[in-house]
Amino acid sequence: MYQLLKPVLFLFTPEKAHKITTGLLHFLLKLPFGKSLVKGMFNFQDQRLEREVFGLKFKNPVGLAAGFDKNAELIDDFTHLGFGFIEIGTLTPKGQPGNPQPRLFRLPKDEALINRMGFNNEGVESAVERLKSRKSKILVGGNIGKNKVTPNENALDDYLICFEKLYDYVDYFVVNVSSPNTPGLRELQEKEPLMKLLEALQDANKKKEAPKPILLKIAPDLTESQLDDIIEITQKTGLDGLIVSNTTIDRSGLKTDADNVEAIGPGGLSGKPVFDKSNEVLKYIRRHLPLVHIIAVGGIHSAHDAVEKIQAGANLVQIYTGLVYEGPGLIKRINKELLKIG
Repeated sequence: MYQLLKPVLFLFTPEKAHKITTGLLHFLLKLPFGKSLVKGMFNFQDQRLEREVFGLKFKNPVGLAAGFDKNAELIDDFTHLGFGFIEIGTLTPKGQPGNPQPRLFRLPKDEALINRMGFNNEGVESAVERLKSRKSKILVGGNIGKNKVTPNENALDDYLICFEKLYDYVDYFVVNVSSPNTPGLRELQEKEPLMKLLEALQDANKKKEAPKPILLKIAPDLTESQLDDIIEITQKTGLDGLIVSNTTIDRSGLKTDADNVEAIGPGGLSGKPVFDKSNEVLKYIRRHLPLVHIIAVGGIHSAHDAVEKIQAGANLVQIYTGLVYEGPGLIKRINKELLKIG
């Protein structure tokens, strides 16, 4: 069904197509028998798919990556597509418009996207109001960042604000310091500022009656030395897990004409071209952190891709760009394949 709609959707800008598809899903779910129809087409559940990861019970290992539902608007609707968990955000303390449009671009030859969204969101308080009224019980992660206008020396304040406001309404947290689209943000991945940031968040977490899992999302562009720093920081701060990985700024090996890529300009590249790059980071992290939980994201466009991530050491997987190119049927195909490998 999605493959029939896809050529029409690709006539629109990516942001417009996103609104159309989510709007259609919402409309369909409101119709009589709409929920049954959607579940029948896309939902696949089996108790053997359940996973317990960082103390949480996931009904299956396939999640929606951050960025698709920035403002916690789609949780109830997307639950019917068969996801095991949904990650909202990236959220910042104050709402911000993000970068000027156009800021999201398709590379069909590469089955990829380039985005420079810039943490566009309505702010953490707006998301909290939606989380308060959600009906589904699906596990939700809160991906948090800093406002563009906040200097790096004050970034910790932004992360703590988001942590405190979201604490009662999400099941785990993801610290995003790896987006390439907020000026200076990736500087927070350096050892000293990252250690300070994560220690402060862990201190705030430990003061809670029931501390929640905190994960760090890292870029696929880190050097081996930087990855070693991440490994050390993960151990010292007692992080519950890592998300491997965010988008890449690398443009090598693309099938899309180089002039077209250059005309698009800066931004994070996601989709098939990041698959191998993120897998290399995943394998390196797993070799050095055999017990830390890892959520793998990056270039998953098929059930085989997801299996490869799991076999490389991931506990859970997330999709985003694969959903754009393959449609929601991808979730079901992945879960069926994961069931085969146990």
